[in-house]
Amino acid sequence: MLTVKTELLEALRLALEDLLPGAGAKAAFESPKVAAHGDLATTAAMQLAKPLKLNPRQLAEKLCAALQLTAPYQVWVEALDIAGPGFINIKLKPAAKQQVVREVLAQTARFGMQAGHGKQMLVEFVSANPTGPLHVGHGRQAALGDAICNLFSTQGWKVHREFYYNDAGVQIQTLTHSTQLRAKGFKPGDDCWPTDPEDPASKAFYNGDYIQDIANDFLAKKTVKADDREFTASGDVEDLESIRQFAVAYLRNEQDKDLQAFNLKFDEYYLESSLYTSGRVEAAVGKLIANGKTYEQDGALWLKSTDYGDDKDRVMRKKDGTYTYFVPDVAYHIAKWERGYQKVINIQGTDHHGTIARVRAGLQAADVGIPQGYPDYVLHTMVRVVKGGEEVKISKRAGSYVTLRDLIEWTSKDAVRFFLLSRKPDTEYIFDVDLAVAKNNDNPVYYVQYAHARICSVLAAWGGNAAALANVDLAALDSPQAQALMLLLAKYPDMLSAAAEGFAPHDVTFYLRELAACYHSYYDAERILVDDEAVKLARLALVAATAQVLHNGLAVLGVSAPQKM
Repeated sequence: MLTVKTELLEALRLALEDLLPGAGAKAAFESPKVAAHGDLATTAAMQLAKPLKLNPRQLAEKLCAALQLTAPYQVWVEALDIAGPGFINIKLKPAAKQQVVREVLAQTARFGMQAGHGKQMLVEFVSANPTGPLHVGHGRQAALGDAICNLFSTQGWKVHREFYYNDAGVQIQTLTHSTQLRAKGFKPGDDCWPTDPEDPASKAFYNGDYIQDIANDFLAKKTVKADDREFTASGDVEDLESIRQFAVAYLRNEQDKDLQAFNLKFDEYYLESSLYTSGRVEAAVGKLIANGKTYEQDGALWLKSTDYGDDKDRVMRKKDGTYTYFVPDVAYHIAKWERGYQKVINIQGTDHHGTIARVRAGLQAADVGIPQGYPDYVLHTMVRVVKGGEEVKISKRAGSYVTLRDLIEWTSKDAVRFFLLSRKPDTEYIFDVDLAVAKNNDNPVYYVQYAHARICSVLAAWGGNAAALANVDLAALDSPQAQALMLLLAKYPDMLSAAAEGFAPHDVTFYLRELAACYHSYYDAERILVDDEAVKLARLALVAATAQVLHNGLAVLGVSAPQKM
């Protein structure tokens, strides 16, 4: 049907061009608000009525007459109807809708995917500090990031997945001292354990049991290996540098295990410390100073961020000579640009909202050719976890939050991914553990996966060669239920494009649930393995195409498509 739609759109474009040179650009289709009105619609007559000084409805009649003379509309269109002030509703012939079945079975996993265009982009996500296990908020970010990467891959982009983490700064010092105290035999609650409510560093001490695990392995002089580093502990409780490096490597290894459980791999781990050792931070600051975008006040260096829409100027370098949080971020994004990534998406928690304006201001002030609005941001809210009807807030292992691995162990990787993607990123989400393991239609991931497994069982019962279905006669697919299913299959490519453009993987979950429901309705209305061979093969082709699109959509989400359940 994609070919059909392309032919019809081109005929519409040519007809509009004949009416008014340049008007062909307005050729577009949309879905009628009421399905009974037709399969496609266009508002072109209403848009051109004013420049042509014609009544919209009269123009619609003239346009319909022109379209009915074209070959594509004669071959594929059953009726053209004018509604309201000039809407043109297009009702397709069954043969036009049936074409999508052939397209899906011919393209299989490529259905819905655009050809590569050579452009590359970078998506930075998760980016957790190496100070503890990944929590469920990181899980939401991991699901979002991976799905957005997959969406853009379907649109022809070459996507680079990057994990940026702060391996320097106050939080690493706190991790080091927390581990040192545990290694010396102390624990939270002991007199020596920092608890001063007036001291921010004291409140940041890490109290989870995992700190004791790090200390034990450090004392045992173990070697720990992560994706990007390997380190052997000295075992000396006074050797803070060894404790620091060992703790960071240990937690990077733990985070690797979390990501492996989530079936997620990154192309690169980018270290904050490298921005300092490579001189990128100093170089970025130097550009801002040289461009006259900074000033000294009260012993600090300030960025004139109000020149770029920020609500106030921001401190870059504090009195003690250290840089504020956003300065290495500016250097990091200059590096992204220089590495050739003209499109960049950052996925972060909503608590990072305040950094967006200052980072973008710094990039504009640096004047290195970066366009306004770079990079794009997707902000997500945190996740509340409910189990047994009560909110779960604490993991014994982490000390103060539920970990991603907890959630996976309680449910499954598939459930966690699908559930965390089923709402817009900026809306609060309550993860219901009991619902995630329920085997009923209320569980959305079960409902979608069951539709795929149900089709696989039908194909297995048939026992024929599925490849042969690509060329069967589809004329029998003329029932309302079959046509509704084919129309929904045809919407998959446009849905993918819109979801990528809007950074909206939740649209994929909505579509898959709708497709599963449409299939279940079709299955209930028409028996598939009937005696009539032609009818049976046509129906098998339709359900095989449906299974393929369910599989493709689930793959975008990083969710499996089981053949049995």
